[in-house]
Amino acid sequence: MSYIEKTLSTDETVETYFKLHWVAWLPFAGWLVLALPTFGLTLLVAGYEYLRLKCIEQAVTNRRVVFKKGIISRHSEEMRLDSVETVEIRQSIWGRILGFATIEVTGRGVSDVQLKWMDQPLEVKRSIEDALQSR
Repeated sequence: MSYIEKTLSTDETVETYFKLHWVAWLPFAGWLVLALPTFGLTLLVAGYEYLRLKCIEQAVTNRRVVFKKGIISRHSEEMRLDSVETVEIRQSIWGRILGFATIEVTGRGVSDVQLKWMDQPLEVKRSIEDALQSR
């Protein structure tokens, strides 16, 4: 069971899980390729990179936006939907060409949640805004 599912409150449901774009997996692939010339020495780094990426969870529920990362330790950022002020897409030239972006959800005060390496950024933004509208 995922962290997000474990932390759902009463009557809270997951609207959408967000997945990472394939570009986020390039460092893992690079370390894997380097394992050949280094006689497998970089396999530990590749293993760590794989676990790091697999342990990232990003979703919007009917009450909040959630970002969680961490293999052994855990770091989570959550923002209640009633606190959200803006949903912004930050996309580089390569992001436009390849279809990935960072989604920044800004709330009251100085709080924000950044969802990095998002696949289908317009769909992610739309999902968050749909959850805001249905509130």
